[in-house]
Amino acid sequence: MRIPDEKLAEVFDQGFTVVEGFLDKTTLKDAQDALWEIYPRPEAYFADPQTYAKFTRSQFAGLRFFPYPSWALNKVPVYPDLIDAAERFLQTKEVDCYKIELWAKYAGAIDYDQTHHRDYDNHTIVVPRADQVMPQMTCFILLSDVTELDGPTKAVPLDKSRHIPIGISQTKVGDFAADEVAVTGPAGSMLIYKTDVFHRGSNFQAPGRSRFVMPVDFKARGWRWQGKLAWPNQAINPGWKQAMVNMTPRQRDVFGWPPAGDAYWNDQTLSDVALRYPGIDLTPYGAKAPAIAEA
Repeated sequence: MRIPDEKLAEVFDQGFTVVEGFLDKTTLKDAQDALWEIYPRPEAYFADPQTYAKFTRSQFAGLRFFPYPSWALNKVPVYPDLIDAAERFLQTKEVDCYKIELWAKYAGAIDYDQTHHRDYDNHTIVVPRADQVMPQMTCFILLSDVTELDGPTKAVPLDKSRHIPIGISQTKVGDFAADEVAVTGPAGSMLIYKTDVFHRGSNFQAPGRSRFVMPVDFKARGWRWQGKLAWPNQAINPGWKQAMVNMTPRQRDVFGWPPAGDAYWNDQTLSDVALRYPGIDLTPYGAKAPAIAEA
């Protein structure tokens, strides 16, 4: 679904917004089915938690970085309506997708409670501007239903925290207990927030619950002090080649792929990129279309 302008404006006004029904039903169902290539199904996990003891190591043990084995998951962070929202939020078509993760949590694996914090500590080497110029657009796409029982993210509206200098990125336990808002919604919803917003992870409130989300973040291209993951470091992992082959030129562009018309492209690079990515259509970048054999 195309995110309404008023929803994006709400991110600047209060620091975050929740968009229900963001993913279409087919994209959501395919992504949910593909989760089980990476994570145990909840019924399997809770039948024998000791088999999956790795989830007890830390709150972040369920994180997995892009790319994923299935195109059904890899296409979610380049969902056309997500790129469109990033362009409008950042007010430019020159946008970078600088982080993609999957995050699974299972009730009882570990205490998921956190103190309120601002995310900029590992998204920029400086701090966000208080006037909201040069923001980053950070998102959680919910791939499972998230209720008050499911360890929802809890965010603090900006009007409750503006008195705290942005250079302070963490607060004491309980400081915003009366002000935080639980981010809940059905699967397919999306939380959009900014890196200067205080928020925290919370614990499950019932046994047998699980939560699956995909965090995806964007910034304007050229702001070199912002970012998190280096995509060339991920390009050797399974799923990357298929993802690049399946993407449109616009979708590849948000990963920093050289655009059509760039001086990078010549006969040699077109030939060798085609070898690296079998099946990719490089005609938008200057490759000649395959000749059609005569009958």
